[in-house]
Amino acid sequence: MREFMDYIQSAFYSATGWNRDNSYSSLNATSDALLNFPTPRGLRLTLSSLATPQFATSYQLGTVGIVDGSISYLYSTVPLNNAIAQSEKIPLPDLLRSYRPLADLPQRTRGLGGDLIKDTVSYGRLYLPASMLEALVVRRVSPTLQLQLSAVSSETLRNGGTILGMAQYDEGRYAVEGLASTDGGLLGVRGLYNFGGDVGHLNTPAQLVTANGNGTSNGERERIYGRFSTGAELYYGTLNKSGGMSFGARFATLPPHNGTPLTATMTINPLMGNISWSYAVMAGSYCSLASRMDFNVYSYESDWAVGMELWRKRGSWSINEELDQVPASAPISATSDRSFQEKMEWRLDDPLPSPPLNTAEGVAPPKEAIQSQPKKKERSFQAKLEWRLDDPDVDPPANEEEDEEYSGVLKARLDQHLRVGLLWEGRVKSLLFSLGSSIDLRRLDSPFRTLGMEVQFSS
Repeated sequence: MREFMDYIQSAFYSATGWNRDNSYSSLNATSDALLNFPTPRGLRLTLSSLATPQFATSYQLGTVGIVDGSISYLYSTVPLNNAIAQSEKIPLPDLLRSYRPLADLPQRTRGLGGDLIKDTVSYGRLYLPASMLEALVVRRVSPTLQLQLSAVSSETLRNGGTILGMAQYDEGRYAVEGLASTDGGLLGVRGLYNFGGDVGHLNTPAQLVTANGNGTSNGERERIYGRFSTGAELYYGTLNKSGGMSFGARFATLPPHNGTPLTATMTINPLMGNISWSYAVMAGSYCSLASRMDFNVYSYESDWAVGMELWRKRGSWSINEELDQVPASAPISATSDRSFQEKMEWRLDDPLPSPPLNTAEGVAPPKEAIQSQPKKKERSFQAKLEWRLDDPDVDPPANEEEDEEYSGVLKARLDQHLRVGLLWEGRVKSLLFSLGSSIDLRRLDSPFRTLGMEVQFSS
């Protein structure tokens, strides 16, 4: 389950207009969320609060053999008024959904200029009883430049801890990141370049952007409408004199696409000889599927994994829905049950008089008159995939907010080593829960490798 502090950090990036998806490190984010989701271990309880629009706290207590926990604090110079902190009101897809469509690329000014921005977020976390400390500071310098500094202090690490500094430059069409770490004297650079889809309209004036809000015509939307991204990373350790590199490409459909949302990626590590392909598709509004294939050209070893998530809609098994499925025009028998006296005498009751017809018209009331009033049409499945409303001639749903509410999601994965991961996440009243297990089918004598449950409450 996504932690509360990570959710608040995403609210900061959203409030400041920073796109976390436009990075080479997020190239495989969709497939990793469907195939590499963590399963809880033991019992863990988290209490969080957004005390003010700029300050948040979180306390965590867990037990995995020993009792441990953590204390977290976060401060933002930007009021996070768009963040929904109450656990009973947070939309579940924001916390639990693995398949996320790409966000629109913002139109930014070229160069490092622009208005000076002083938006900052600071985050700290202390783990007990291990006495390990984590710290993070993110500073927006300009609309296209962001600085990030993170540090970890622990006696188990070499030299007592490590510091990582990162400079991120995002112009929309392309993004470049430079990083330096004290762990091994690591230096690295990575970049991502976008083309196709909505990229061609970044420099178009707003008054020239045509229909659909992003410059796409109906003809483009009938075809596969998406964004291509390609990038690479290069890093070198100055202390151990070793380096590495990788290349990657991604194609992902955008929300205006009329067809099925999908994401396909490929990454290549030429030094290690590893090639990886992944494919994720949103098969419906309640189901997402993913698969991944790895192959090494030097050892000819391969690996595969498949995963899925299945959402459950609130009230989908309720009694009211079952009653709604009963035809309103079904005839109701007017014959009463046989009386006890007639049963004792082994005979039928006297026939009941038939109800009189409508004397005014001389016929029974029409079938249409006894049927219930028609319900308003629900938003079409195509409109839900495109994140839009139906055309004006289509009636909106009666309770759109209730219809769009989910009660939980089931996630599952399987790899070639017959290792299964199961995770059920949802909400009960004001509590968010995550129940999962890791199963090894090759060891049927003790298949359950991990089993745990996490409970979160926030206000």
